[in-house]
Order: sequence, then C-alpha cells, then structure tokens
Amino acid sequence: MTKQNYNIIKSDNVPIKMWTKNVPVASNAIDQLRNIANLPFIYRHVAAMPDVHLGKGATVGSVIATKGAIIPAAVGVDIGCGMSAVRLSLNANDLPDTLSGIRSAIEAAVPVGFNEHKERYGEYTTTTNQFRKTYLDLKPGWDLLCERHPTLLKMMKNPAAKLPAQLGTLGGGNHFIELCLDENKDVWVMLHSGSRGIGNAIGRYFIQEAKKDMERFFINLPDKDLSYFPEGSKNYDDYLVAMEWAQNYAAMNRNVMMELILDVLRENLPQFGITERAIDCHHNYVETENHYGENVLVTRKGAVRARTGDLGIIPGSMGAKSFIVRGKGNAESFHSCSHGAGRVMSRTEAKRVVSMKDHVSSTDGVECRKDKGVLDETPSAYKNIDDVMSSQEDLVEIVHTLKQVVCVKG
Repeated sequence: MTKQNYNIIKSDNVPIKMWTKNVPVASNAIDQLRNIANLPFIYRHVAAMPDVHLGKGATVGSVIATKGAIIPAAVGVDIGCGMSAVRLSLNANDLPDTLSGIRSAIEAAVPVGFNEHKERYGEYTTTTNQFRKTYLDLKPGWDLLCERHPTLLKMMKNPAAKLPAQLGTLGGGNHFIELCLDENKDVWVMLHSGSRGIGNAIGRYFIQEAKKDMERFFINLPDKDLSYFPEGSKNYDDYLVAMEWAQNYAAMNRNVMMELILDVLRENLPQFGITERAIDCHHNYVETENHYGENVLVTRKGAVRARTGDLGIIPGSMGAKSFIVRGKGNAESFHSCSHGAGRVMSRTEAKRVVSMKDHVSSTDGVECRKDKGVLDETPSAYKNIDDVMSSQEDLVEIVHTLKQVVCVKG
C-alpha cells in the first residue's frame, strides 16, 4: 500500500490535499485555497503542490478540477507559461573558461524584459522560415479572437506588430534561459517563458469579463478574482478558444527562442547535436482530462502534468539545482507535480531584506546578473528545491539533475 504523502485541509465543500510536508506554506495561501475549494463546481478536491504560494485570484502551485465552470484567474495572465529543455552532445570540457561572452551573445539574440524583436517577421536573418511560418499559423486565430472581442485590440499598443515581434522573446520576472550541466557534466539548454504581452491581455480581459458576469448573475464571491464562466455561456466557450490560442503562442514562442539560442551556441561552441529533448511543458493552462472515471476541466496554475511516463522540468532558483523528471501518474494529485521551487518571499520583501553580498554569494559559479534588478529572483526568495522534491517523491522520479552555469534574466 502506497504511503499517503499529503496533508488534508478541510473546507466547507471539498478537501484540499497538500504535498507540503517538508516545506513552508504561508497562511494566506491556505486561506486562498479554501476559497477555491468552497466553490460549488470544484470536483472531488483541490491539489496543492509543494511550491504552493499566494497568487492573484488563485494560488500558485494549485491543481483545480472543475465541472460546469472555469475560472480565468486560476490560469492567470501568463497563459501557457512553461518550460523547454534539450541536452547537447557537449560536455563541460567543451565550454570556454569564461562564459560571459556566451551570456552576452544570448542576450543579443533573444530580447529580454520588455524588449522585443525590432525586425518585421519576414526580415529575420535567423530562423527566417520558422518565424514566418509561426506568424502565419497564429495570425488567423488572433484575428478571429479580436473580431469576437474587439476590446482586445484596445488593450495592446499595435498588437499586429507585437504578435510577431514578441515571438522568440524571454520576458522578465521568473522567466529565464540557462546553460546547465547534468550529473554526467553533459550540457543542457533550458528556458522558461510564456505567451508574453498578448497572453497577458487575453488573461486580463477575460478575468474582467468573468467579474462582469458575476455581477450580472448576482453571484457574490469571497474573492472577486475567483469569478468564473458557467459552462454553456458565450464567454465560457470563447475563453477556452482564446486560452488554447495563447497556449499555442507560448509553445511557439519557446520553440523559436530555443532555435535562436542554439544558433548562438553553434557560433560559439564546438559542433554539436541534440541528444535528448525534454518535453515542452506548460504550467499555467487548462486541459480536458479524465479523472476518477469522469471527464473534467483541469486547471494547473504553477503545476505540471505528471501522468505515468510524462517527462517534465522542475527548476530551482537562479543559483539552485533543477530537475528533469518522469511522472508517476498519482491520481490524488490529478497526475500533477510542482512547476518549481515556489516563493517564500514576495518580490518586495526580497528586495528589502536580501543584500547584494548575499545574492553574489548564492549565485557563485553562475554567469548571471549580479545587480539589484534581480534581487527579487535571488535564491533565498525561493523554497529549498531539495525539500520541494522530497515532498513529491510519490508524484515524480528524478531522471536528470541539472546545475546552471549561465543564467539569463530580464
């Protein structure tokens, strides 16, 4: 018999199952989980991963199965955010002694933060065909969304230009590009990004529409950010279409970005091939899945699908280990695992209490930014990744352990 590895917290509706035995959890995150669990359409229970922490509307690190409704804020505004990783046929000995040049070359090829590509989509000198095909594949879906919801056009400055210009761009916050070494000193490229400004606009728009629907239906909620669309409503169907489009945009963004990075490495490192490609995995998304014999909508906000055999990526912070994992298909977690380490400090608190000396020390040996602009992403702002992994031993097994040597952040 498998040992129960989660704690149970009761609510007035369904329980919360929390894989957090070895990690801290803030009380406000538990309060937020209770608000979610008390919604009438939650299916069986809410699952909380070990990286769980307070989020806007819904808790980051939560897995929410629903029947008859969907909560836009439970996906959030970074729709389709996720990760991708590839292993190269290179070893640590193939890397130069100084990695600052490679970091600078990646930053020159991949816009970070609020930056974006300045060329028009047909004029890229790198991976031109992929940019062109990706843009043409995505544009009809975006045009249809805007035809049905013209407010989306007003929420962005020049969206027709941003759609192609932000493909293959990193963004800021907890998004990153890393060069890592695994347990055999083999070289990996790993990246974390999402649907950028367009996905953000879609998320914000439908969260507001859900709030309007709650007012229209005279439904009062303990947290307005948990406003939802009932199944059968116009916004319910349109949101699912919009969210799927944003998820596709996010996946294509990562694909283009990976090609740009690999082009940089081909110019700066010995000839190489790709020896392993870890699955590109979303961790802010919705999928129709079958659990306990019923088809339900599963919303993962800061969680990765971990069915039996599924490959996934669980990163630590910019100074800690990361892991390529294989899912164990644990039914109690709705076949899910954590998407990272999870924050223990807010961004404001990290900037207030972490010193530059501490940040430099905790990122020793990593070619990365060592300035005040990334103190909110410093390792001590996150939970201990080893504790996080031990808390979910029944959810995934570790396939590879990675340690970054280069970290690019916006």
